[in-house]
Formats: sequence, structure tokens, C-alpha cells
Amino acid sequence: MTATAPGSTQFFNPIRKGSVASDEHVYDRLTGAPLSFDVVGGDVARGGGVRNADSTSQYIRVLLARPVPAEGEARILIDKTYYDPKSYFEENGLLVFSRPLGIKRNAIVLPLGYEVVSCTVPSQVIEESDGRLSLSFWNSMPGDAALTVKARRLAGTPARRPSTAGTNPLRNTAAPPAPAAMRLPLDERAHQNREIVYFFQQPETHAFDLYHDYTESRPGVDKYLNVVRAGSTVAHPSARILDTGEELKWEVVTGDAIRRAGLDVSDVTPQTQVVVFHFAPVKPNGSVRLRMYETYTDSVRYRLDGDLLVWDRSFGRPANAVVLPAGWYVTNSAIPATISETADGRVRLDFINPRPDEIDVFLTARRRERARP
Repeated sequence: MTATAPGSTQFFNPIRKGSVASDEHVYDRLTGAPLSFDVVGGDVARGGGVRNADSTSQYIRVLLARPVPAEGEARILIDKTYYDPKSYFEENGLLVFSRPLGIKRNAIVLPLGYEVVSCTVPSQVIEESDGRLSLSFWNSMPGDAALTVKARRLAGTPARRPSTAGTNPLRNTAAPPAPAAMRLPLDERAHQNREIVYFFQQPETHAFDLYHDYTESRPGVDKYLNVVRAGSTVAHPSARILDTGEELKWEVVTGDAIRRAGLDVSDVTPQTQVVVFHFAPVKPNGSVRLRMYETYTDSVRYRLDGDLLVWDRSFGRPANAVVLPAGWYVTNSAIPATISETADGRVRLDFINPRPDEIDVFLTARRRERARP
């Protein structure tokens, strides 16, 4: 979970009505250190900044490790056990989990020895290292996901020893990869938290600003490599750690200098560019949340065709957004998107791709006619 209000020193997590929470533990995601917390009522939560907090509800109040920095965030992990017989029960010989889920990224792990009978929300099915099955999905709709999962115990299920072939690398990064032809282990899309926002400059320039967020959790890693897409040029890079606000050092490495620097980049040509962002090595049990800014110019994928703005670029991240230049409105979008208006009146389109592949985003826009005096 993430606190984003600048200066906040505490975070409130509601306890769902009808559920009994127990065995709670809270950790700071940056360092992995445990955090202090207590359970409070809705009135305390409202006084702590939770708007419309229900006075009849209870909340876990977490004391953050540091105030939320300006334009930053504080990431926490809440580990707890719920007892909720209305949501999780047995019926007609089946295990049933039926619960509306408002969180956008979700995973449900079945008990060992159960198979999936039905699932109402399109989900990835991933076998964990201990043989349990998990159902993982993005909820791209504005409301709750009406999830109902039914599972059946497998007859004569033998004890399973951990299998590296079905290991989810985001839960166990030490597992060796399976042969490439098997495409295992699967990449759990809902566990990915890479996000990017593009801010279009006027199309005559072919330029767009962007920032992209990434969480690095591999112990010892001390740099992020952003390979500039062929056909694009990069300018004005900068970066900071969202957890602390710390500004990061960066460098642009080109061509053979990439090999000499020992950077892990494939298919290097004399024109290949890599933006390297440097940060302190990630500590065991910790992670770092990065926000990186860049300006790109790409005359092929972002252009003006007559009086029509054209954007034709594939997106590989699960969460992507584009903000049109001031004075433009969208006329076509090949990929479904949610559309909103920013505070300064620009049109924003958000694309959620729950699949582990790229989407080819083709969109057009027209300039609004200026009001006549």
C-alpha cells in the first residue's frame, strides 16, 4: 500500500466489516523494517485525514518510517489474517471465495491440493513453487471486481516438493529459470508496478516528455538501465527516489561505451543509447521506488499528418497513460482507454494492459478551434 499525501506521518487501512483481522504485521518497503501500528475507530481515522471515514468501522493506523516527501510516496506492506465465513466457505463440496475487490491488482492463492473449478474475473493461473495454484488479475474497471472463485480438492493429491518449473519469480527470485521453450516461470502481470505517463508536446516538434516509475527489489542492484528505443532520441533525463525524494545521478552511454562499461544490454549498435540511473544498492528485504524523467523525440511514432495528430507506439508496461497537448481533443483510439481531463484542461487517456504482452496504441487527435472574439 502507498501513502501519497505530502508530509503525512501515518496511514490508515480500513478493516472490512464482517471480517475479523488477526496476526497483523506491518513493514516499511524501503528498508524492510517493521513499523508500529494500532487499531483505531473511524473518528480517529477521520481526524487523521481519512475523508468520510465510517465512525462504525475500524482502521489499522500505521506510523510511517518517514514523512511522505513532496511528489513522493511511502510504501508499506501490511500482512494480516482475515476470518470471514461470509466470503470464504465450503459449499456442495467446493471451496468458495466470493468477495468484491476494489484494489486494482490482486492475487488469490488456493490451498495446496486444490484445482480451479471457476473464476468470474479473467485471471492468470500460475503454479507456485510449492504446487499451490494462484489466480492473478488487474481490475481495469472503475468499480469493484465481483470475484467468485470455486475450487475442488484433488483426489489422492501426493505431497509436492517445490518445483522450479512453476515458480513465480516475483515471489521467489532465487529460483532458476526453466527452459525457454517452456515459457516458465510465468511473469505475474498483476505483481508488476511499472507505470509510465507521456506528456505530448505540440506534434510539430515530434517531442514528448515522460516519467516512468519502477520498483527495484533485487538485493545489491544499484542502477537502472533504460534502453532508448531505436528511432528515438533522448534528452533532459533526471530521476529521484519516491520514498525519500533523493535526486539521483545519471549518465547517457552510447555505442561501444556500453560494452566497455559492462552494462547488461543486448544487440548493441553504434547508435544504441542507454540512460543509466545510479542509486545506493538495494538492501536485503528492502526495495527502492524510482521515478525517472526523460524527453524523447520520435518523428515516426509521433507526428502531424495534415491537421491530424498521430501517435503510433507500442506499450509493454501494464499501466500506461498519455496526455494530449493543450488545445487538442481525441478522435480515435484503437486500444480501449479511460479518458479524463487534467487540472489544466488537457485530455488524458489511461491504458491498462492486464496481459503479459505489448499493446499497439494508435490514436489520433484534432486541434480545437479557437473561440472567435
